[in-house]
Amino acid sequence: MPRPAFEFNGETIKPGARASLSLALPNLSTYTPMTMPVHIVHGRKDGPVLFLSAAIHGDEINGVEIIRRVLKSSALKSLRGTLIAVPIVNVYGFVTHSRYLPDRRDLNRSFPGSEHGSLTARLAHTFTDEILSRAEFGIDLHTGGLHRFNHPHIRANLDDIETDRLAKAFGTPVIINANLRDGSLRQMAAEKGIPILLYEAGEALRFDQLAIQAGVRGIRNVMQAVGMLPERTRTTKREKVPAVEAKGSTWVRAPQAGLFRSIAKVGARVVKDEIIGTVSDAFGDNESSVVAPATGIVIGRAHLPIVNEGDALYHIARFEESTPVADAIESFTSDHLEGLGPADYGSSGPI
Repeated sequence: MPRPAFEFNGETIKPGARASLSLALPNLSTYTPMTMPVHIVHGRKDGPVLFLSAAIHGDEINGVEIIRRVLKSSALKSLRGTLIAVPIVNVYGFVTHSRYLPDRRDLNRSFPGSEHGSLTARLAHTFTDEILSRAEFGIDLHTGGLHRFNHPHIRANLDDIETDRLAKAFGTPVIINANLRDGSLRQMAAEKGIPILLYEAGEALRFDQLAIQAGVRGIRNVMQAVGMLPERTRTTKREKVPAVEAKGSTWVRAPQAGLFRSIAKVGARVVKDEIIGTVSDAFGDNESSVVAPATGIVIGRAHLPIVNEGDALYHIARFEESTPVADAIESFTSDHLEGLGPADYGSSGPI
């Protein structure tokens, strides 16, 4: 029996076809129409339905480029199942370079939303009803906040066996068993029994080559793991790097207001009580050391030198043995950046 077509938003996508569609959203206050872009690739053969989403926070743009590269890949000619790609979920925040919507709400704390609620609730409802309800798996792409860089890692509900399998398949050296937050897309997916990964990498409003390249390859790895793409016959050094689950993570905050100077790099191993940075006044008369509270790996770091007392400066992931993780991160980084330069920012990239 031939595979049935995929029906979406009044459109029919036949097996082996793809389509770029738009979901209607509430207009701006200027009466400017707003839509959510959706691209669907409907494979010729049966398989699962996977959604990719990015820019749920409108200023987190690495995922937009990751999805663009995935959609340009020739590997999708062999796709089994259906890929639903939403490169810009929060279109309101995207056009204003803002994390939030015009009503100042966080979309990732507003799921499942409401058809008759606030603007943010209505956007969450549209995504839940039109995208999430059709999927069997999902990958949600994020970055660090404004002026904060995250080394590529996966956050997921690792207590779920299938989610844990896919988190390890994605291919980042670090995975974190993150609690489900009320109103988040991950919580909504868990309630519907949909395994979902949250990929964290890079910084808001900036493209980062490592974050993008690792995201593209990670999506490919997951699509292979669920049977949507054929397995590669060639094994690379990167694919041999095991993912290690962190025991937990710790935020290191500024001991005083002033100018922050970092010593520890993102991805580096730090030792408990090691000085990893300093904060001083403009004259250097009043200076405090920033000390690592635990041994682990720096997976996030503030980039803005001007800090207030209590600002988050470092995010340190803790492990049973952190030295092998540091080695894995070094191998992971060099493999993903090998042979790439600034010109590759505009390329479709390998998948």
